[in-house]
Amino acid sequence: MNDKNTVRNIEILLVEDNQGDVRLTQEALKEGKVINNLHVAYNGVEALDFLLKKGKYLYAPRPDLILLDLNLPKKDGREVLAEIKSNDNLKRIPIVVLTTSRAEEDVFKSYNLHANAYVTKPVELEKFIRVIKSIEDFWFTIVKLPLE
Repeated sequence: MNDKNTVRNIEILLVEDNQGDVRLTQEALKEGKVINNLHVAYNGVEALDFLLKKGKYLYAPRPDLILLDLNLPKKDGREVLAEIKSNDNLKRIPIVVLTTSRAEEDVFKSYNLHANAYVTKPVELEKFIRVIKSIEDFWFTIVKLPLE
């Protein structure tokens, strides 16, 4: 994926119920280095439907990266993380937990559920944008990811 000859867009699934954070993430990724398609799931059930290609997501692309909030309606991020990482077809997709929670218990549990990273959302706009750009830079220009 970090091959300079790769021309396909990077697929990112953002699982986030806060519309303001969705907009900030969209803006940060628009200004980023990597051409991407950002897909948004507003709750845990919708995220799993997207990943399992259920209902309206029958033709959804496989994400190259998942940005996952923990505090979600319908099915929380911890449950979503556990289901993804226990699914042989999905478990290699990197998941960055991106949440407001600073609770040590959430950090510990996320890593026990095999999250690839845990990032606390900054409150300040400029710092939030910098964090999103850093995540993008790390996962798509530095790290070598499997091709499925």
